[in-house]
Amino acid sequence: MAQKSVSAAVEVQSEKVADSARKLKESSVRIEDSADRRTELASNRTALAAERTYSAWIRTGLFSLASGAGAKGVLTGLMPAWIVLADSSALILFSVFCYLAAVWRFNHSGATRPTPDVPRIDARILIAMSGFLSLVSLAALIGIWFAP
Repeated sequence: MAQKSVSAAVEVQSEKVADSARKLKESSVRIEDSADRRTELASNRTALAAERTYSAWIRTGLFSLASGAGAKGVLTGLMPAWIVLADSSALILFSVFCYLAAVWRFNHSGATRPTPDVPRIDARILIAMSGFLSLVSLAALIGIWFAP
């Protein structure tokens, strides 16, 4: 009788250990899935942050272009002509830099692995837009230098 109770106790303990092992295995799968999902969400946040950064560079470039174009009108007569041209030119050239930096930053955002779930803006569109804005800035620079 004692042999049966020891054997039964060992069997009950074996079942408990086996059950505990199953629960541990299921738990580790859930933790692994949770970690994978957190990584995916981090990639999404990085992709969206890259778009916000692009937007900030473009906004800064537009403000710099407007400041450079307005500086000639406001500062003419208050300062020597060479200072006005230098100031306006520097602001407009900075706007071109901002447009180029916006595209570079977007393409090198670090959001490569894993691929984000959120749809990303096609880089070709952003390159075309930044190129167009750069041409507008260069046209404004030519206008500032050669306009009466």
